[in-house]
Amino acid sequence: MHRPTPHTPSEPAPQGRTPPAGPKPLAGFTVGVTAARRAEELIALIERRGGTVLHAPALRIVPLADDGELLSATRRLLDTAPDTVVATTAIGFRGWVEAAHGWDLGEDLLSRLAGAELLARGPKVRGAIRAAGLTEEWSPASESMAEVLDRLLEEGVEGRRIALQLHGEPLPGFIEALRAGGAEVVPVPVYRWQPPLDPAPLDRLVDAVCARALDAVTFTSAPAAASLLERAALRGLRDDVLAALRHDVLPACVGPVTALPLQAHDVPTSQPERFRLGPLVQLLCGELPGRVRSLPVAGRRLEIRGHAVVLDGELRTVPPAGMALLRALARRPGWVVPRADLLRALPGTGRDEHAVETAMARLRSALGAPKLIQTVVKRGYRLALDPGAGEKYDA
Repeated sequence: MHRPTPHTPSEPAPQGRTPPAGPKPLAGFTVGVTAARRAEELIALIERRGGTVLHAPALRIVPLADDGELLSATRRLLDTAPDTVVATTAIGFRGWVEAAHGWDLGEDLLSRLAGAELLARGPKVRGAIRAAGLTEEWSPASESMAEVLDRLLEEGVEGRRIALQLHGEPLPGFIEALRAGGAEVVPVPVYRWQPPLDPAPLDRLVDAVCARALDAVTFTSAPAAASLLERAALRGLRDDVLAALRHDVLPACVGPVTALPLQAHDVPTSQPERFRLGPLVQLLCGELPGRVRSLPVAGRRLEIRGHAVVLDGELRTVPPAGMALLRALARRPGWVVPRADLLRALPGTGRDEHAVETAMARLRSALGAPKLIQTVVKRGYRLALDPGAGEKYDA
């Protein structure tokens, strides 16, 4: 991305004027958010960095107090004590204990947990265990469920009764490996997820993906990714969604488990090194601007983002019709694009070539630099690519 050259001591900045700092990293980009839980936090992080958000929860959380499966699993553990309990998430563990108190089973559950070997996946769940007055036996430094599984199998699990607190995320091979080792596994499904009651927001997100109106979609759980694909399939749009995610719309997943439903359909995903919301947004801040090429046009630097343009480091908002024209011109920078081709690029139908002229006038006004786009009489328009730059973009 082009950044203004900073002033040096030999070239002092003009008095009373601060050099432009450039746009925020996500300015001009639109990001789809599929999260139901902690969505407000994720949206705030994106908007703070200049991004526009389309929020469509792909799931809804089944209220714990109404969750018959969680109640049934809790009673099974009260009837027959577990030897080992694996706690995977802090919010899930706390929710389980709170739900048990709501059913007047809280003290009994805590008593059972106190008599079992408690394994905590990471520091957050370790804190939740201690806040409940319990003590964990062990916690992996890596926060990896694979390391938890390795420890259990090394110790030997034959004949052991193991309770596994789930949190809506699939744990591929985890339960199967324990059962193959001879363990009895009791899954504890905390915060189960189901499709949203109102699918309209998710339909709008699916349509936006198909139309390439989004630059990225974030996924914070594997069920959310699976739910989006299932909704698209129900509407006959799954192939269109997959094509967009493979080539044009960045699928950003909080971690490798979350990415599994997409990878099963050969969709390449991007994931941060640390599986948290902050690093996920930092990933967007690095990848989205990195996917945009900078064009040398009429002595200026032009960068086309999702719904805006960065011109010499300054963000310019452009109407949708103008963005459609600019993208069509940028596909072959320096080459003449006929009016008929530009007309086809405009959103909507039933237009004539006068619509191209109107949209072009508004585009030039939004850019504030009319010389960026040249009119070629009786032929069309072209970007005024700087001399010598044509070979680079001719492929």
